[in-house]
Amino acid sequence: MASVQPIRQRSEEPIPLHAHAMDNLQYIRETMERAGSFTAVPGWGGVAMGCTALAASGIAARQTSVGAWLATWLLEGVLAIGIGILAMQRKARAAGLPVWSAPARKFVFSFFPPLVVGAVLTLELWRAGLATAIPGVWLMLYGAGVITGGAFSVPIVPVMGACFLAGGALASFSPAAWNDAMLGIGFGGLHIVFGAIIARRYGG
Repeated sequence: MASVQPIRQRSEEPIPLHAHAMDNLQYIRETMERAGSFTAVPGWGGVAMGCTALAASGIAARQTSVGAWLATWLLEGVLAIGIGILAMQRKARAAGLPVWSAPARKFVFSFFPPLVVGAVLTLELWRAGLATAIPGVWLMLYGAGVITGGAFSVPIVPVMGACFLAGGALASFSPAAWNDAMLGIGFGGLHIVFGAIIARRYGG
C-alpha cells in the first residue's frame, strides 16, 4: 500500500527566536561601539584650520587699520568654516556614515548658537569702538560651542573647548598688542595640537 504524502512540503525548521535576539544584540553592540569611537570633529581638518589661523595672525598683525584687521580675521573665519565642512564630509564618508549623521547633527546644532552670538557681539563691539575686546569674545564663545557640541562626542573634544575658553579669558585681560598672538595661539596652536590628537586616535 502506497504511503500518503502531504500535498504541501514541510517548510524548513524556523530560526530559533534566541538566534534573532543574539544577532540584534550584536548589531546594537557594534553600533554603540562605532558611535562611541566616532567624532564628527575632523582631526586633519582642525590641523588645516590651525595652519590658516597662524597665517592669518601674521597677516592681521601687519594691518594698519582696525577695519583691515577685522576683515582679515573674518575672511579667515569663513575659510575655516569651509575647511571644517569639507573635512567633516570626508571623515563621515571614510567611516561609512552619512554626512548628516547623528553625531554630526548633534555637534552642529550645539556648536552653531554660540557662533551666532559671536557674530552679533562682533558687530556690537565694532560699532561701540571696542574692537580690542573681540579676540577674547571669539575664543570664549568658540570654546563654549566646542564644549556643548563635544558633550555628544569623544572626551577630548570638550577638553579642547575648555582650552579655548581659558585662552579667551586670558586674552580678555591681556594687552591689546597681544591680540593677534592670542588668536594665533588659540585658533592656530590649539587646532593643530588637538586636531592631530583627534586624527590619530579617532580616525582622521
